[in-house]
Amino acid sequence: MAKLGKRTRSAREAFAGKENLPVEEAVSLIKSNANAKFDETVEIAMNLGVDPRHADQMVRGVVSLPNGTGKSVRVAVFARGPKADEAKEAGADIVGAEDLMEQVQSGKIDFDRCIATPDMMPIVGRLGKVLGPRNLMPNPKVGTVTMDVAEAVKAAKGGQVQFKAEKNGVVHAGVGKASFDAGQLRENVLAFVDAVSKAKPAGAKGSYLQKISLSSTMGPGVTVSVESATGNAPGA
Repeated sequence: MAKLGKRTRSAREAFAGKENLPVEEAVSLIKSNANAKFDETVEIAMNLGVDPRHADQMVRGVVSLPNGTGKSVRVAVFARGPKADEAKEAGADIVGAEDLMEQVQSGKIDFDRCIATPDMMPIVGRLGKVLGPRNLMPNPKVGTVTMDVAEAVKAAKGGQVQFKAEKNGVVHAGVGKASFDAGQLRENVLAFVDAVSKAKPAGAKGSYLQKISLSSTMGPGVTVSVESATGNAPGA
């Protein structure tokens, strides 16, 4: 068995026996043990009582975190003419049409978010097998197929987070950096949980929010009280 490093042993000891913590305590524990040499991302994972293989149980949506993500987001926009100009002025990193399609088809995907105007979807549709698995396919349900490309670009760069349930019913995302103060992380966590709660699909049966966990990039995870995260804790 590989010998654990001092930092790993210390983190495991700090987390031992701790579970279903209030959001505030979970955030403090994560922050105090995020000791990597870089600014670790604080990540949330939510186990949902859904089977995304059924269309009426798919969970997806978007949320603007009140304190941003702390991450620099590269945005690509499929647009022509004035809309392309609007995207560039709003800060899009890559703007194009057929040329951008060819770039993606060649395997060069140098962006984190993809936006398209509706008239570009026949072109973008050809990229479904490439963009889909990476959760980059523009979709009107999350505001990435739109004529208001300027607003979409600003939202993407300003802390907007997309989420989608994986086949095992788990939703996960980054909700900030370990360098954020505890209050900022708490607000971001609550905003994300609220958005996922409101995205409950019509086909969901039984318990919807089953488990919530927080972790940092290099650290252990800790479970968070669902009641605390949804405002249903005693005295909340």
